Amino acid sequence: MEATELRTLVEVEDRHWWYAERRSLLGKELRRLPAPGRALDIGAAGGGNTRVLLGHGWQPLALEFAPTAAQIARERGLDVLRADARELPVRTGSMDLVTAFDILEHIEEDYLAAAEITRVLRPGGTALIAVPADMALWSAHDTAVGHVRRYTRQTLADVIVKGGLVVEEMWSWNVLLRPVVSLRRKSSSGSDLGKVNPLVNTSLKAIITAERYLPVKSLPGVSLFLRARRP
Repeated sequence: MEATELRTLVEVEDRHWWYAERRSLLGKELRRLPAPGRALDIGAAGGGNTRVLLGHGWQPLALEFAPTAAQIARERGLDVLRADARELPVRTGSMDLVTAFDILEHIEEDYLAAAEITRVLRPGGTALIAVPADMALWSAHDTAVGHVRRYTRQTLADVIVKGGLVVEEMWSWNVLLRPVVSLRRKSSSGSDLGKVNPLVNTSLKAIITAERYLPVKSLPGVSLFLRARRP
């Protein structure tokens, strides 16, 4: 992702409906886990999810490859490492939790990143992973933000299992808005990142929040979430 895209992401993520609900999902998953410990947030960008980890009592380390994003995270007072997800400079078995939200789709050898996640987790440790779903939704947006692929449930499970993790649960997200996203992406000429009209933002946030209470996790969505553990 280009530096300008990263700057845009950081500018909008605190208020944007998509990022806000994703942070809520992360918080929900964190509340399912035992007492907080050490966490690695791979692809932390400006540190939005890293701050959620902090707020729930974890000891997070933000890992980011892009120098612009790493600098922004440091400016926010976060502990940051600049590194490649395929070769993590982290001690084996030292992490209780690893988060990797919208990271694997940027990496050609995604199985190497999955294997590294497994390596740095302690036995029994948890991985929380999110990726974009379904190549039918591929558009200029994916190209603009540096995606290599979008995933099916099977291709995501395959790479996670190949890396050495055990899948505990996988579910779809952004299901209700998939028709809108699909229509928009057909006419897309670049990244969808950007500021959203406040009224539109509020409306979209209400729709995406409704998914928490509806039985739609098994239906096709825009993203896939996965919880896995190291045996």
